[in-house]
Amino acid sequence: MDWGTELWDQYDIIEKHTQSGLELVEKYAKFVKERTEIEQNYAKQLRNLSKKYNQKRSNKDEPECRLSSHQSFLDILNEMNDYAGQRELIAENLIVNICIDLTKYLQEIKQERKTYLMEAKKAQQSLESTYKQLDNSKKRFEREWREAERAAQHAEKTDQDINATKADVEKAKQQAHMKAHIAEECKNDYAAQLQKYNKEQNQFYFNDMPLIFNKLQDLDERRAQKLAQGYILFSDTEKQVMPIIGKCLEGITKAGSSVDEKNDSRIVIEQNKSGFERPGDLEFEDYSQGINRASSDSSLGTPKGPIDLLGKNRSKNFWLFSRRTKKVTPEKALPTVTEDFGHLPPEQRRKRLQQKFEEICKELQKEVDKSEALGKMKDVYEKNPQMGDPASLAPQINQTSQKIEQLRGDMSKYETWLAEAGGRGDTLRYRAQSFNNNGAHDVYSPDGAHSDESTPDPSQAIYAEFDDDFDDEELTAPIGECIALYNFPGVSEGTIAMQEGEALAVVEEDKGDGWTRVRRNNGDEGYIPTSYVSITLKK
Repeated sequence: MDWGTELWDQYDIIEKHTQSGLELVEKYAKFVKERTEIEQNYAKQLRNLSKKYNQKRSNKDEPECRLSSHQSFLDILNEMNDYAGQRELIAENLIVNICIDLTKYLQEIKQERKTYLMEAKKAQQSLESTYKQLDNSKKRFEREWREAERAAQHAEKTDQDINATKADVEKAKQQAHMKAHIAEECKNDYAAQLQKYNKEQNQFYFNDMPLIFNKLQDLDERRAQKLAQGYILFSDTEKQVMPIIGKCLEGITKAGSSVDEKNDSRIVIEQNKSGFERPGDLEFEDYSQGINRASSDSSLGTPKGPIDLLGKNRSKNFWLFSRRTKKVTPEKALPTVTEDFGHLPPEQRRKRLQQKFEEICKELQKEVDKSEALGKMKDVYEKNPQMGDPASLAPQINQTSQKIEQLRGDMSKYETWLAEAGGRGDTLRYRAQSFNNNGAHDVYSPDGAHSDESTPDPSQAIYAEFDDDFDDEELTAPIGECIALYNFPGVSEGTIAMQEGEALAVVEEDKGDGWTRVRRNNGDEGYIPTSYVSITLKK
């Protein structure tokens, strides 16, 4: 069924219906736009809420940051922030896929509808113009025919009049004949105009208007289909992010499940255990016997530690609960922080010293590796001047040597304090045998020049340690593979030659010195320039 056949006489209804359809599209676009504003405001409020309660900017060393309940809360805030991002994505997709698209489509179909209505008006005006011509022709034919009848009656009357002359009769007959001829012409013109109008009317009602109505029907159906797609997109836009939103909600559930109350209690104990013994019993002081009123070592000796650490007078007892009788300033409330952590209780002091000692050992190991790498690099530069200037490494070697000496002093200092606190001062393993007391490589003095005690062949001394590693140690499992991009001669001691395109196993990563340790299938190992290969590490 089509409008051109069934609604051929309902132009006003069709015009009103199509206009109503366009208004519905516009109304839906506005509805989606307001929905996006709600989503954007909702996402903004969620982000502000997460930011308000997120304590990432606070000191991460605070005791609460290690508790699982605290960390889970931070995870929830992060998930809510991600959730807000998905709401923003929904709003963005709604704007792009529905609002902007429908607005553009609405302008197109408005113009198309306007074109069809203009065609209908033109066809209507053309038919009305033809009808007007027909009506004028009809009226002229009616007028001329009546005049012809009157002229014929007058001629007949004149012919019967006995008093009329022959000339009057002839004149009346001629006048009647002329009027009859004019009336006949008007009749023929009227017939032609009628035929023309009927043809145009038939074209108007059976061809032109049905075609326009069918075009409007097609436009309206396309409009309805486009609107239906917009309805579906309204749902699909949110469905697309539902998996990610589900992951956010799962993350919140996981954060709640990851709370370990027992572990939190253990952390609280580790962070706050003082290491003091409980106070002993106070002895009875008999003033009636004249006993010297002095505190017993057995009774008051134990709490001396906590009393001193808490900044209280030694004559006062050690109380579990502080008495908030007077507000003190932060400067007076907090003990002075010292380098040896003497302001902390014994247990906490030992842990902090152990932590600091391990940090120094790790930093020392890095500097030792860096110094060894600089030594290797300098030897390679001396053997291959085209690769670099050996003298340019002297400042770095000297600076690294000074840093090593400083770290050794700090390590010795903290090791002593740690021994006093009852901890262990086990140093991390590093290649100390490769360095003299000045902290520089045996082959080089702190300024980077050869020392007097160096072997005749400095390059052999530089790589003797690495050659021993290759000969004595068991083969290290490869951590990746590499492909040679360029040829490398490998003429220096400790290096290995390679050809462009050759595949090698990576045994040791570049430590920042520009060299990577590799191995061939036959077991040969050595160092190559990192920039000469393309490396792929195993995950």
